[in-house]
Amino acid sequence: MPPVSMHWTPRRPTVELKPSRIRRKHVLLAEAVEAPKPRTAVRTREQEMWGSIAGVLLIATVIVVAIAGIAIATIFHDDPAAAARELRYDQCYTGRQNCVIDGGTIRVSGEKIAIAGVDAPAIQGSACADERGRGIDSAVRLASFLNSGNVTVSPPFRDEYGREVRKVEVKGEDVGHWLIAAGLAREYLGQHQNWCSAAS
Repeated sequence: MPPVSMHWTPRRPTVELKPSRIRRKHVLLAEAVEAPKPRTAVRTREQEMWGSIAGVLLIATVIVVAIAGIAIATIFHDDPAAAARELRYDQCYTGRQNCVIDGGTIRVSGEKIAIAGVDAPAIQGSACADERGRGIDSAVRLASFLNSGNVTVSPPFRDEYGREVRKVEVKGEDVGHWLIAAGLAREYLGQHQNWCSAAS
């Protein structure tokens, strides 16, 4: 009987295992700490109302300050021509601060002034069309004369008839005397004279 061959299994070489070079650290798992939730401020309806009012007031204040700034810049802007126009005399119906009411009365910086020593034809409250026409002519020519030079006005005083009047001068010339000499007014004799008669 032939010999039975046995299946040959080669022996595997044994490999010597060395310790691993990778260091493994123990990881400690900390207990999960719950992060604090952000606190939400709770505003009452009253707080919201006052907050809205404050916002509106702030915007309004900014607008007012801006407008005031523009106005101040405009008013105080150096404009010699505008300043000169303000000093000129015009008829009072234009609303100017320096103006002529009639041949015997003017306004200086808005203050009404009766010119000493004269009685001039009236415009408002005139007795007739002739007086009104003379009053307009007197007022126009007086404004032109006042604009011809530097105007000075004395402090108020009472004349011999008790009227509160002032002496007005242009370049040192008495305006009352000029009006009388030009036939635009008469010397005041205690009462308003008749400007409607043919003789006048």
